[in-house]
Amino acid sequence: MPNPSSSPIPEFREWSIAAVRLLQGVIYADEDRVWNLLLSNRSQIETFLARLGLTLVVDEAEGYAYVRQWGEDECPSGYEQLPKLVRRSQLGYAPTMLAVLFRDELRRFEEDDLHNERCVVEIDAIFDQWKGFFPAQYDEVRQRKEFSAALHKLDDLGFVRKFADNPEAWEVRRILKAKLPASELETLKQQLAAAAAARTQGDSDA
Repeated sequence: MPNPSSSPIPEFREWSIAAVRLLQGVIYADEDRVWNLLLSNRSQIETFLARLGLTLVVDEAEGYAYVRQWGEDECPSGYEQLPKLVRRSQLGYAPTMLAVLFRDELRRFEEDDLHNERCVVEIDAIFDQWKGFFPAQYDEVRQRKEFSAALHKLDDLGFVRKFADNPEAWEVRRILKAKLPASELETLKQQLAAAAAARTQGDSDA
């Protein structure tokens, strides 16, 4: 079947593998090939992404990279016409609470654990913390389902990944430091605690 385009297909560039992966989500340093392609072709990738209205964010010390949509005040003339490629989505109460708990675990890990490279937490311990933000009479089967859905949402976003099965444990990825800076963590925890108290009060009044 003939190529419908009259223009020749550009020669393949290996750095496009890293560029596409960035459009899919976070890249981590333990993805050796893609990470090395990113670092060795950074200027080409930055130029490519800029044409799409995206900024490349690389934290070599923490070992992750991702793309960020330009804000309205960052757009050069003409670029404000571009559709948004990366949209910020609201996580919802349950996934946000879980993200905050994982971020808090990462903060404690960095302060206290000097021997391990990865922040790994057993999922039952996190679930016990998480369910404390729901009314005591909340159905546990429903809680488990909501917890599982929230966990897999964070997995899809690249914030966590499964580390072990028995006991079940998950690694907290360092991208959470960029998404939930320490300066915002306490404020967000207070807001979620207030929301939890309001939910509990609402259920007790019902």
